[in-house]
Amino acid sequence: MVALQHVAMTLDADPAWGRWWQASGVPECELGIVAENHLDHLHPSADIRKLFGKIRANFTCAAPPAPAHRPADLVPLAIQEVTGMFEVIREAMGLSALPPVPPLPELPDHVATPEVVHRALPPEPGELDQQGYLTLTQIQEFFGDEPPVR
Repeated sequence: MVALQHVAMTLDADPAWGRWWQASGVPECELGIVAENHLDHLHPSADIRKLFGKIRANFTCAAPPAPAHRPADLVPLAIQEVTGMFEVIREAMGLSALPPVPPLPELPDHVATPEVVHRALPPEPGELDQQGYLTLTQIQEFFGDEPPVR
């Protein structure tokens, strides 16, 4: 998580990335990242929505294959993960190509760990009702206040 945060904060501070995001016309993008372990992770997923005037993008990705001795060891993987997330956002919003990744400052060996929220996985969903359709209320509850960005 430290390496992911380091990459995201570097991109956020980069003028070229700022100009690229400004072209979206949305003032803010909030990334939510769920890293699952090898037993939980089935495939990457993304949920991108425009809510309350900002893009809220939640991604599920696999945890690193092996523990790192230092957070800096995971920076190359973090660059790949974060730019991959922005590539999905770019495609969903129809934005221009991503700018190049700027040089990242050296990540110190000992950094404060970012806030991590641990949540239990939800139980396996039961069988769907046999009604054969979804009501408008069910669809609106699933998508929230606004539909996903297309």
